[in-house]
Formats: sequence, C-alpha cells, structure tokens
Amino acid sequence: MVEVRTHDSLADVPARAWDALHDGRNPFVAHAFLSGLEQHGCLRAQWGWTPQHLTLWDGATLIAAAPAYLKDNSHGEFVFDHAWAHAYARHGLDYFPKWLCAVPYSPVTGPRLLARTPGHRALLAATMAELCGRNRLSSAHVNFHEEDEDAAFDEDWLPRIDVQYHWRNDRGWRDFDDYLSAFDHKHRKNIRQERAKVARAGVTLRIAEGAGIGDDDLAAMHGFYRQTFAEYGNHPALTLEFLHHLRSTMPSTLVIVLAQRDDRPIAGALCLRGRDTLYGRYWGARENVPGLHFEACYYQGIDYCLRNGLTRFEPGAQGEHKLARGFLPTFVRSRHWIAHDEFRQALRDWCAEEATAVRRYAATLSAHAPFKLPPGGAASSSP
Repeated sequence: MVEVRTHDSLADVPARAWDALHDGRNPFVAHAFLSGLEQHGCLRAQWGWTPQHLTLWDGATLIAAAPAYLKDNSHGEFVFDHAWAHAYARHGLDYFPKWLCAVPYSPVTGPRLLARTPGHRALLAATMAELCGRNRLSSAHVNFHEEDEDAAFDEDWLPRIDVQYHWRNDRGWRDFDDYLSAFDHKHRKNIRQERAKVARAGVTLRIAEGAGIGDDDLAAMHGFYRQTFAEYGNHPALTLEFLHHLRSTMPSTLVIVLAQRDDRPIAGALCLRGRDTLYGRYWGARENVPGLHFEACYYQGIDYCLRNGLTRFEPGAQGEHKLARGFLPTFVRSRHWIAHDEFRQALRDWCAEEATAVRRYAATLSAHAPFKLPPGGAASSSP
C-alpha cells in the first residue's frame, strides 16, 4: 500500500532517495538546490513560501515526490494568476492559500512529478488534487512541467501555455562565427556592432565555473543581483550563503559571467548548467555600458554552449528582444486544478482562449526569426 507524506522541510527526505527519482539533467530539482533555498534564508513564510513537499512511499522506499509549497500570494511564480485571485475575491471566496508544485523563483521547464513510473506520476497528480480538496484549498498548480508529464494529469487539470525564448544548436554550429553565418545580413551586422561597442568601452569578459569561482566573484555577483532587484523595487530572495552552498554542493552547475574594466568587475550574469542546457538566471551592472547586457547575458552564454557542447540555452522568462539574437519562441506549460466546480469550468474556457492567443503570438514571432533559413515554423514543443 502506498503511503502519502507531506514535509515542511526537504531535509526530512533523504537526498539520495529524492535524486534517484530524476535523471540529473535539470539542476533545479536536485535535492541540494531545493533544500539549499530552505536552509539559507531564500524561502520565508512572510514572503508567501511555506514548504509542503509531497512524497509517496512503498514501505521504506521513496517511489514518487514533488517539490511543493503552500502559497498565500503569487509572487515568484512566473505563471500569472492574479486575475483568478481577483475573481475569487469579487465573489467573496478565498483563493489563498493555494498549493504550488514548482521551483521557487525559477521559470525553468523541468520535471515536476518525480517518479519511477508513469503510473506514479499520475498518482502524484491525483494525490495533490485529493489533498487540496481535503484541506479546503482553492487550487493546486504545477508550473513549468515537462511535456512528457502531460499524460499524468486528468481532464480536471486545466492546461495553460506561454512562450519563452530559447536558443538551440540544432544545426551543429561549431563556434560563434559559424553561428552568425546563419543570420541574415542585418541581424548579423547588429550583433557584431553590439559586441564591438563593449570591446571599445574597454570591457573584458571572464567566465568563472564551479570550484574555480572565488569568494570575491560570488560577492560581486550577489551585489549585482541585489542592485538589479533594488532598481525594480523588488526583494532579492537569494542570499550570498545560498550561492556559497551551490558552489560547495553543486559545483559543476554554477557558471558566472563577469564583465571587468581594469580588473574590476562592473557587471555579471549568473547561470546554472545542466547536462545539455545552460540556464541564465540573474544579471546586474554597476555601469551602463551600451551592449553589455546582451554580451553578458546572451552572447557569452551562446559562446559557452558552443565551446562546451551544450545544445540549449534558456536565458529566462519574457523578452522579445531575444528573438533578434537567435532565441526562438518555445512553449512552456503549466497545469491547474481548481476546487470550485463553476470556477473550474469558467477558467477552462479562459485557458482555451488564452492558448489560442499564445499560439497565434508564437507563430507571428517565428515569422520574424533572424536566420536566413528559419530552422522551423512555429514555436517548438507545440502542445
């Protein structure tokens, strides 16, 4: 008989058992990453994040798990449901707390239903819905799940899609010049001009990786990160201690691009590396140098992928400006279980209309790809 457990700390779940449920390609679902967020002050109840991880056990064996949180707001999720919460409030209903299966602050597609078999994935999804109903929660949400997890959700789980911009080396590009040769003249010229501006400004770029990242590098990157959040009036959730934790527990995943002038760092971009994908996460700068954001956040990442044999680069959510630099529209997914029958039906129609608009938007974007011979029509991973 399968035993269901929930955990208010991932430290309660053995790391080896958790990590045996995924293939290690995606660093964001690693036990060290998720537990590090909890241990080093990145998740706090007053910020709306209360760990409530779900596990399924067969005796002493962990057979399925999901990273999950009770949320009393929708901050840090990147799948926007503010209109849903407002609609609940207008009808005198409580939308919060809700249950969220996701990686905090990370709009990154990856496994969410960690399980040994497809049947156990489906059992995880069904258990989430059952526990939500039993605990009188408004809803359960699974954000940025992988395409092959779709089959785990029954028809009560409403599907949503959105578009991000991803780089893929599906043509076998050897280096950056080879990559640029695929662009039309206008876009190729623009990229070369942007990179030249950075060089003329006397800025050099350095990439630090894993154990080779010094304490000063981490401190500089964290300072850039905090400054960016302050400029936008947001709270910087990731702590310097968490970055040290990543370097010590997941050294092969941590990649930092540092921009320097006279050996002094003036900007940086923080990335994580998976088995075949580079994930761009955070950026910040002390100086406003024309073209530096594109150089540090996009061109250096592409160059890194080409040198290291990575086939994908996901630089983060949003940003139509990425299209002109070779990042093509790609669908991302989420699923939503709504307890209230009438709201569920209304939102089903709303999600269907939204999906039609998103597909139309993706097709329009794809028609404006910067390549001489577009590598595909509409967005990849079509749902």
